[in-house]
This record gives sequence, structure tokens and C-alpha cells, in this order.
Amino acid sequence: MFNLKDKVALITGARRGMGKAHALALAKQGAKVVVTDIDAGECAIVVEEIKSNGGEAACFKMDVSNSAEVNSVFDEVIKTFGRLDILVNNAGIFTPMPALEMTEAEWDKTININLKGQFLCAQRAAKEMAKNKWGRIINITSIASGGVGVGFMGAAHYTASKGGIIGMTETLAIEWAPLGITVNAIGPGAIDTPMVTAAEMSKEALDAMIATIPLKRIGKPEEVSAAIVFLASDEASYVTGATLYVDGGWLAS
Repeated sequence: MFNLKDKVALITGARRGMGKAHALALAKQGAKVVVTDIDAGECAIVVEEIKSNGGEAACFKMDVSNSAEVNSVFDEVIKTFGRLDILVNNAGIFTPMPALEMTEAEWDKTININLKGQFLCAQRAAKEMAKNKWGRIINITSIASGGVGVGFMGAAHYTASKGGIIGMTETLAIEWAPLGITVNAIGPGAIDTPMVTAAEMSKEALDAMIATIPLKRIGKPEEVSAAIVFLASDEASYVTGATLYVDGGWLAS
């Protein structure tokens, strides 16, 4: 099961954290992996790790909020591999800021990377996937995305972007089903990544958060990657327009 041999997968925001874990997991299942992020040097390190384990990979610098850069990288991917089968829209930022103090520029930066960037990559990926009538687009959202009772202080821009991703995912799933493309989202809960560290949560706040999680711990990036592998595979052929929460039971508590 979950054999991705000869599939070509592109992961955004893949130089570290969950993105890196997703790249390694897809490569382990046989996919040819394209590692992209704003730092080409760190992407290259991930590529070398994949190659050292017998996989095939390439890296490109890509700012997902820049349409010209997105199209240029996708052109190179098609030139290199001849096709694109899987897109993992993982790139995202979270810079906490109280809503009353947030500037327009801070709002725009988060929306442009987290939401517009996912659309730009999904749109271009779908054009390539449609040529083969097969594709998997997996968008990373969050449990803090509206409608589920989870919000974070200082995250108005972040939660707005993540809620938008779910709405976008459902619409794209409907539009692109006739093209043989499934579009799904994964909503991680508290996962041990550099983004969580960057949020500079106090020990008291972190302990309080963990106390609300039935499994009583923060998740590992690899535990989200397992869901990525499933949604990227033929075994998930009847799953589209769905949001899969990987949160240790947080939303159920």
C-alpha cells in the first residue's frame, strides 16, 4: 500500500519542520521529490538526505507569494521530471501580533504566503496534473481555522488564512474532480516544529495547551507526514474536499 514509485511530488516550505518530514516520507514511498523554500541552501541539505537514502530529488528556491517565481519553478520541474503528480502546500508563516496593533503590511504578508501562495501553487499544479488526469493536492491548514472552537491570541491574520484554505480546498475539490485531481487539507494541532518555537509560548501556556490534548503531548512532524502519504496515494482515490485533523484528539476534547 501507499506505493508512490515514479510519482513526482513538490513540497513547499520543505527546508525544515513538517515540510522536510513530508519530503522525506514521500521519498521513502518511492516518489521523486522536489524540495522548495525561500532558502535554497537548506533545501539542498534535504535533497542530499533523500539521495543518501537512495531517493531522487531536486531543490529550488521559491517564494510562493510571487507568481512569476512560482511559474518559473514549475516550468523547471516539468523540464526536469516531465510531469507533476503530487503537491503539498506546506509553506506558511505565523508571526503573532495583537489585532489592534497589526499593520496592513503584516496582514498582507501572512495572507499572501499562507493563502494566496497555496492558490498560486495549486492552480499551476492542477494545470500540469490535468494533462495526465491524475493528481493529488494536499493543503496544510490548522485546527485554528474557524468553526471548531480553537483560536489563538495574536493570530487574526493566521487563522483567517487557515480558514480560507479550508474553503478554498472544498471549492477546488469540486472544480477539479472531473480532471482526476483530488484536493484535500490536513489540519495539524500542536506539532513540534520551528514555527511553534518561534511563537515563543511560555512554559505555562504550553503546559495549559498540552493539558487540553487527550494524548497529553505535542505531535511529531512524522505523524502528520503519515497522513500526507495516505492522501497522496491511490488508496485515497475516493477522498476529496476533506479536512483531516491530526491533533491528538484536541478537537474532540
